[in-house]
Amino acid sequence: MRRFRYLTRAVWLLSLVSLCTDVASEMLYPVMPLYLQSIGFSVFFIGLLEGVAEAVAGLSKGYFGQWSDRLGQRVPFVRAGYGLSALSKPLMAVLATPAWVLLARTLDRLGKGLRTGARDALLADETTPADRGKVFGFHRSMDTLGAVLGPLAALLWLAAHPGQFRPLFLWAFVPGLVAVGITLALRERRAVPSGRPVVPFWASFRYWRLAPAGYRRVVGALLVFALFNSSDAFLLLLARQRGLSSTAVIGLYILYNVTYVLSAWPLGHLADRLGPRRLLVGGLVAFAGVYGGVALVHDIRAFGALFALYGVYAAATEGVAKAWVSTLCAKPDTGAALGTFAGLSSLAALGASTGAGLLWQWWGPVPTFGLAAVAALGVAGYLAVARTPPQPA
Repeated sequence: MRRFRYLTRAVWLLSLVSLCTDVASEMLYPVMPLYLQSIGFSVFFIGLLEGVAEAVAGLSKGYFGQWSDRLGQRVPFVRAGYGLSALSKPLMAVLATPAWVLLARTLDRLGKGLRTGARDALLADETTPADRGKVFGFHRSMDTLGAVLGPLAALLWLAAHPGQFRPLFLWAFVPGLVAVGITLALRERRAVPSGRPVVPFWASFRYWRLAPAGYRRVVGALLVFALFNSSDAFLLLLARQRGLSSTAVIGLYILYNVTYVLSAWPLGHLADRLGPRRLLVGGLVAFAGVYGGVALVHDIRAFGALFALYGVYAAATEGVAKAWVSTLCAKPDTGAALGTFAGLSSLAALGASTGAGLLWQWWGPVPTFGLAAVAALGVAGYLAVARTPPQPA
């Protein structure tokens, strides 16, 4: 068991909380675009909804990340954020109107913004440089296990109750409530307050100006990629448009998450051995292959292979990117650095999803996915050669 000593009590608790929260969220995510179409959303407005929701999360991530650093406290932000996300689930079932769905979805993303910087800083505080990729990889594996169980629950429900989407929003409240209960077992770990003054909400990303050059180069490149990385809802809509049934679309999403959960932890180990740069570059190349491929295929087996590769891409980039970024800043600034990265990425998602919706509506899915594939290859090439100075003291 000494091999796994990096899996501390806090790492386990945070991973279990993420698992339960993802069960709740992912019960809804693969059916959300289908549900939204059923209540009158066009492809453009689905992209706009996802983009606005992520932008709200983005604006709050940087702000609450630096607030957490200033106080030297993490746990209150984690508890409040998961609580807000749990509350949003049943609200989506109250009214089936676009405005209300937008409000509830935004509340869910605000909860994500509230907790993300503090949670990732807690994880980073539990690691050493030699184990950082393993810890973030393990957390992503547990998080994505919830993203397998949630869609599976949705699939079973819809198989027994075809077209009955709204009760799922009520059922999703249960695992969300369990996640909030687990956060009560978290203990605050003494952290050094950053001492920086409170900044206005709109100025929460000022850490960018203070960040080391290596942080700005890596995060800047990843933000360019994020501008072309639209919501996964478009992949699900494309599969449905190509003739797959609703249950087959959810099945593809489950396959993606199964591949992700099986890959995240071992790829985290590989990142510690080879360095996060190589793994991240490889993940972006895999993304380009997926987005280039889905624009051309129609067969469910081809979709299955590409969704599985998409799971490998996600496992090789999401946790690994956070692990790399956390080494490019001073330790007291970890929450602000990770929160700013996540926040700016979410803001980029507003442009990505809205732009993808417009591009799809005007010219169709092939240019939409093809442009994203080309952008991913360009960012991969830059990150392969970008200079990243040593971590500051």
